[in-house]
Amino acid sequence: MNHAALTVLWTLADEVPRETGADFGKASPFGLLVIVLLLLATFGLVKSMNRQLKKLPESFDREDPAADQAADEGTIGPA
Repeated sequence: MNHAALTVLWTLADEVPRETGADFGKASPFGLLVIVLLLLATFGLVKSMNRQLKKLPESFDREDPAADQAADEGTIGPA
């Protein structure tokens, strides 16, 4: 955009009437309820994730890694 178009847009944006009534900018109890519910949901998700992570084994390494070694060296698979 060129400078003239930006100047026109800036001027139009300044002329928009501002809402500065008696209740402007005040929070409602509904907003607090939403925030508390989001915090509870986040806490529940973290707790659930920790339970699932505790079920995982210490390591995913195999007892006999020979099959993995052969695949890593390129001896298995299409030529």
